[in-house]
Amino acid sequence: MLGNILCGLGGLVIGLVAGFIIAKKMMEKYLKKNPPINEKMIEVMMSSMGRKPNKKQINQVMQQMNRGMK
Repeated sequence: MLGNILCGLGGLVIGLVAGFIIAKKMMEKYLKKNPPINEKMIEVMMSSMGRKPNKKQINQVMQQMNRGMK
């Protein structure tokens, strides 16, 4: 009886850990393939606000975005 309960709990814990690791790897792969925002999107966004961004401003925004994601 106690052995069955421990076996079930052990299986549940192993399944949760394995599921977390697999989901994390899949999400990292997806974000690497489809980044949430890129330089072109920042340029379009700033242009729509009436600003003509230069390369330095775009790089600054990208660095801020990357720092915020970590």
